[in-house]
Amino acid sequence: MIWPEDTFEKFSYLQDVNMNGENIAYVLRKVNMKENKYENTIVIESPEGRKYIEDASMPRFSPDGKKILYMKIDEDKKKSDLYVMDLKSMTSKRLVEAKNIKGVDWHRDSRKILILISKKLEDEDLYYDDQVPVWFNGDGFRDGEKFIIEIYDTEGEVSIEELEDERVENAFWHGDSIIYSRRKTEKLFVNYDIVEWKNGKKKVLLENVPFWIADTNGDKILLLGKRGRKYMTEHNYLYIYDGEIENVNEKYGLDTMDGKIDYEGNSYALVMNRGHVILEKYAKGEKKVISKEGYVYSFSVSPRAIAFLKMSDTELGELYVYDGKTKKITNYNEEILKKLKPRKYTHFSYRSFDGKEIDAWYIRPARRGKRPLLVFVHGGPKGMYGLYFHYTAQLMASRGYYALFVNPRGSDGYSEEFAMEVIGATGLGDFKDIMRGIEELKKRENIDEKRIGITGISYGGYMTNWAITQSDMFKAAISEQGISYWLSSYAFSDVGLWYDKEIIGDAPLENENYRKLSPLFYVDNVKTPVLFIHSLEDYRCPLDQSLMFYNLLKERKKEAYIVIFKEGEHGHSIRGKPRARLKRYRIFVDFFEKKMNDKEFKIEEAIGGKGNE
Repeated sequence: MIWPEDTFEKFSYLQDVNMNGENIAYVLRKVNMKENKYENTIVIESPEGRKYIEDASMPRFSPDGKKILYMKIDEDKKKSDLYVMDLKSMTSKRLVEAKNIKGVDWHRDSRKILILISKKLEDEDLYYDDQVPVWFNGDGFRDGEKFIIEIYDTEGEVSIEELEDERVENAFWHGDSIIYSRRKTEKLFVNYDIVEWKNGKKKVLLENVPFWIADTNGDKILLLGKRGRKYMTEHNYLYIYDGEIENVNEKYGLDTMDGKIDYEGNSYALVMNRGHVILEKYAKGEKKVISKEGYVYSFSVSPRAIAFLKMSDTELGELYVYDGKTKKITNYNEEILKKLKPRKYTHFSYRSFDGKEIDAWYIRPARRGKRPLLVFVHGGPKGMYGLYFHYTAQLMASRGYYALFVNPRGSDGYSEEFAMEVIGATGLGDFKDIMRGIEELKKRENIDEKRIGITGISYGGYMTNWAITQSDMFKAAISEQGISYWLSSYAFSDVGLWYDKEIIGDAPLENENYRKLSPLFYVDNVKTPVLFIHSLEDYRCPLDQSLMFYNLLKERKKEAYIVIFKEGEHGHSIRGKPRARLKRYRIFVDFFEKKMNDKEFKIEEAIGGKGNE
């Protein structure tokens, strides 16, 4: 069946799992298109059955398992309310109201909590800063941002003590102390101080180190980063700090996304591995794989079991529990997916131009015969395709398109050497890997060579811009939140001063890479109809990147279109408001349906859904 673009409304999305004893909590997120918002419900899976906390998020059980913290967010008033609930009576009381709560953590006495709060200048007429970056994607303008760590007594309902500091990344109780990660200004996204706060006094435990705190068990601190790390692109690994820094999983050589430590000192990690995000346990120097297939994206550890959320190519995220054996607990999306019949991915690998092995996956279309192909390019460049649910690709496959996903050099899930190969060479070897993947797929399947499209978001948007300046293969292209000129990205993006210098090169004002690797300077080569999609509040790849390329294309009488969403940050394609997401899906489908078939594209038809009847 052809999936309507609004099919995403029917799905249930699980997030932020937390476990204590026999109780498991997670956030169940649903789309409310009528009110143009997402509705969050905390679901508690307990021996007595399911319990619900409406309009709530960020569940955190107390160590004694008798209470749960949660947050209610009022987006209109731009404030957050923190509540505590007694699990026996299921009654709640409000503790704190704040504008921007970044995190909470329970003390081991199950009474005190710490609250990490972001505090800004918030003048009604202006923003002010004396540091960079002045804005950050998803957070908006930094506006002289400071951080408050507050110790709060949930019984007496009173703030006991407060600490103010700058650039605080996260904070945890560590026994009776509080520890937190503080970013360094010199290498803002690489180096940190690890700070301890106790009895009103601060002590730097580790100064200017390439690690931040992942977790603590009150005795040992679990760090995430890499010993000797110089670049953001390098892999991260787990280390235990107990006066000395001890390696946990660096020897395995794969990038680590997240980590936790239990009270016995065992460590757990989410690891990127050739198209999978796997869950691993490390105990006494030995590694055990808990979940080896699909994408695990959230997990929680308790003495009796591990709870985790996992998705696959044909299944959205659901809750699983591992207690020696893996059991699937929820099936929220089972019935709707039975009806939709999402299409499985087919994996293949091939040798690229220099003999390097590259992984790829593709979806066969719902219709037979010679069919068009859409090439999807992931972000990053250190992103990764694999066995996760790709909604847009399933939409297009239901309409008779092949969908191709390639992990070119620079992708995550492989060796650090593989990930670092695009440094100073974006759009070169990685582009050749993608083009070779297209040729390999054409050998395997009945591809209509005259109807091949390309699309991507962020770095995938950059690669889409690059592809249409380097090849005439593509019938149509959609570039989302992409980059067209590295120099302005370096000076304008929230991470440009660090990340762009890393992947393009030092001395941006003199370095020829900033011109040589920018699609903007090859604008005269473009023959492909292209649609740019961008959002005003994208501070990672700001709007200038699409607008400049669009303007120069139009000046040269090329076929180009631009859609600018008035709200939404860099991840607006999946985190934007529901109505904006629906319009994006409709525009995406309609543009490719029209331009792949030499028809006129009209935005009025696309956003009204008329172009797909």
